[in-house]
Amino acid sequence: MTATAGIVFRLAWRNLWRNYRRTAIVLAAIVAGIWAMIFMIAFTRGMIESMVSDGIRSIPGHVQIHHPDFRNDPTVDNLMPSPGGELAAALGGEDVVAWSSRVRVPAVISSERGSRGVTLLGIDPVAEVPISFVADDIVEGRHLENERDRGLILGRRLLERIETDVGKRVVVMTQGTDNEVVDRGFRVVGVFESEIASTEEAFAFAGRAALQDLLAIGDQVSEIAVLGKNRREAEQLHRRLAETANAEVEVLPWYELNSYLGTTMRTMDGFVIVWIVVIFLALSFGFVNTLVMAVFERVREIGLMMALGMKPRTILAQIIAESLLLLAIGLAVGNILAWATIHLLSDGIDFSFVGEGLEIMGAASVLKPSLGIKDVLLSTAIVLGLGFVASLSPAIRASRYHPVAAITKE
Repeated sequence: MTATAGIVFRLAWRNLWRNYRRTAIVLAAIVAGIWAMIFMIAFTRGMIESMVSDGIRSIPGHVQIHHPDFRNDPTVDNLMPSPGGELAAALGGEDVVAWSSRVRVPAVISSERGSRGVTLLGIDPVAEVPISFVADDIVEGRHLENERDRGLILGRRLLERIETDVGKRVVVMTQGTDNEVVDRGFRVVGVFESEIASTEEAFAFAGRAALQDLLAIGDQVSEIAVLGKNRREAEQLHRRLAETANAEVEVLPWYELNSYLGTTMRTMDGFVIVWIVVIFLALSFGFVNTLVMAVFERVREIGLMMALGMKPRTILAQIIAESLLLLAIGLAVGNILAWATIHLLSDGIDFSFVGEGLEIMGAASVLKPSLGIKDVLLSTAIVLGLGFVASLSPAIRASRYHPVAAITKE
């Protein structure tokens, strides 16, 4: 069996290069198709990974805990106590990298020249460092020193909108308890910049205890953000925290907090398979035509081999081997070229000229392709599988020739 297989592949290899121009043209088409397929998958995967990563870093974490009514009515009427007891113990589990409790309220920030509505977050600056972007994206001024810091961190675009700067005072107005409007002056101590420009206008950050004092809510908080080891294990973390928490709070994973990103991630694998199939269908016309022509040119030769005792199944295997060898070469070269291209673009591709459109999608203007071994293996398996199926028709046709008829065929 091994000797027969060796002979079949040796014959298949020699037959591929009998008409080297045709083989080279088809091989070039396969390489181009494989390169385009892998690069597009890596580009799309990179864009979605960037969207998810930025989405998680732009406040949610992997899991969040709220009062059940907070998401529908994010006011001080729907707060919860700081974590304690079993919940505090659960937050200290091995699968929790970091967690932070926050106060989140809608607010208006006013300077002497303008005002804007924002989401005001009272944070513990030390606990927040590994969870959100705040500390990493400060480009001017300083971070909050502690949760009682009376400073304020604003986004660059928000500063420009209200025409103020670091070191100046602004007034923060929001709704306190009993539906009373409360306000206090804060000094701008830091400025952050984000790859997604809208984030710079959406959020403002203050010390958690300072905001709790302003709202007169004691030690109550709006939410608890939890960061696990990675986003793919968020379901297990969510399940464990939900089992520990009481019925008076709501525990949600990141993909439910941001349903757009969750749906995008779930459809990505389906997109990969559809894209691979579409590319192969485009290639299959030339690929199958090449095999048919190769069989047609060798009718007499095939008849002679059968007359000398070669079995039809060996002829069948030889034609299939030719197709798989051709695809294997194309896959190898195409994958190498795709990897090289992705490596050259590892710093990302600047799409700032369509930055506003990407921002609507939640993506940064610089997109970095991301090539996963799983995608390469999946594309290789699908292409070889479809190639095998596509080669069956000309292979079966060749194996059914009658030796005498094939030899005497003009």
